[in-house]
Amino acid sequence: MLTIGRCLFCLIIQGKIPSYKVYETEHSYAFLDINPVSEGHTLVIPKHHTVKLGELPDEYLSDIGPAIKKVALATGAEDYNVLQNNGKLAFQHVDHVHFHVIPKPNAKEGLVLNVEDNWPQKKVGPDELKDTLEDMQERLP
Repeated sequence: MLTIGRCLFCLIIQGKIPSYKVYETEHSYAFLDINPVSEGHTLVIPKHHTVKLGELPDEYLSDIGPAIKKVALATGAEDYNVLQNNGKLAFQHVDHVHFHVIPKPNAKEGLVLNVEDNWPQKKVGPDELKDTLEDMQERLP
């Protein structure tokens, strides 16, 4: 496990900061968020320290997907959000890759988007979509 000195989540993995552990594997660790958006809000983190998802080794990614699924089912919620932020502009507050599993028990609890259509969308034409597709395909690793 690669850890960085004062990383909050690395310290939780090491047991130096207490947590309410929900689930653990060789590569992943899941614990209750201490400031939950709704009951059962859980953070699922890799045991490898990296800031952004694109830097995370594949063996941790292949482990964390099933861990997220198990945690989501463990909340007992029929509806839930899985959220992962990369970078300050994307609202990442802890510099360690993490996934939020946020139960959505009703319209007022859980993750709430404050927009009229429930999702901010742009109108784009087929030419713009084609250009975007080509750009992305060129950047695929």
